Amino acid sequence: MQTEDIDECHLKDEYPCYGVCTNTPGSHTCQCPPGTSGGATAKNGCRPKDNFTLALKTVIGVGVGVFMSVFMCFWLYLGLQKRKLIKAKRNFFEHNGGVILQQQMRSNRGTAVGGGGGFKIFSEEELEKATNNFATDQVLGRGGHGIVYKGVLEDETVVAIKKSKMMEKSDIKEFAREMLILSQINHRNVVKLLGCCLDVEVPMLVYEYVSNGTLYHFIHGKELNNDTALDTRLRIAAESAEALAYMHTSASPPILHGDVKTANILLDNNLTAKVSDFGASKLAPSDEVQIATLVQGTCGYLDPEYLMTCQLTDKSDV
Repeated sequence: MQTEDIDECHLKDEYPCYGVCTNTPGSHTCQCPPGTSGGATAKNGCRPKDNFTLALKTVIGVGVGVFMSVFMCFWLYLGLQKRKLIKAKRNFFEHNGGVILQQQMRSNRGTAVGGGGGFKIFSEEELEKATNNFATDQVLGRGGHGIVYKGVLEDETVVAIKKSKMMEKSDIKEFAREMLILSQINHRNVVKLLGCCLDVEVPMLVYEYVSNGTLYHFIHGKELNNDTALDTRLRIAAESAEALAYMHTSASPPILHGDVKTANILLDNNLTAKVSDFGASKLAPSDEVQIATLVQGTCGYLDPEYLMTCQLTDKSDV
């Protein structure tokens, strides 16, 4: 006698199946849907398959570990480099007399330096930002003592930044003292020193920006007006002489320029003379017997006696 086959898939109460139920002769199968695995006869027993194999998980784990190790090493390297840079800047600052200059500025509060003079010690980052990282299109001029860049400070002040060449150790020792004295010069015919940068190997100087170029360019350029040339030249000569006289007699101690020439006399919009570039300047020696150790200046403009004796005096500028 043949028995009738029962479709267990239709009897879910007796044969629960929460997956794919397939009836077979005398029985049935219950499997999880494709992409899942687990027990299909239990509610929520089928769960999505884990596509990541053990090998893949191992590779990913090792890769993440290596990446984190490299990242940590790189981060530590950057930290060490930053500390070295900060230490180097601090050493440059101290070597260039920054601590002494700060102390002198604090002791001179209320004078031209501490108060209205506005003299400031700039960081290298400030001057890099002002000159677009010392871009070539910001160069105003090149001389024997360095390169001058045009810069714009954060407060929109336009300045001239002088990036000097290597400096003698003997000059560096007196640099802070000379900066303090030069910063106190306040004369309409002398380019104003606004500040300096000391956290670099060779200090940089920040001057007021004079817009109309040099006297050399005015004399030899196309802008010269022959109708007024004599009057203009005489006035510029007189203004330049007033500036030198001020530095020789009114500054304390007196300041000797050492490299007076037309390229170092700037003109503003009104063609007012402003003596600049104290790259070869010296404080007048307290002892008249004292002489400079090295002749500086520009050949062709040097005082013959200074060239022969190495003794810089106010007459050398004249």
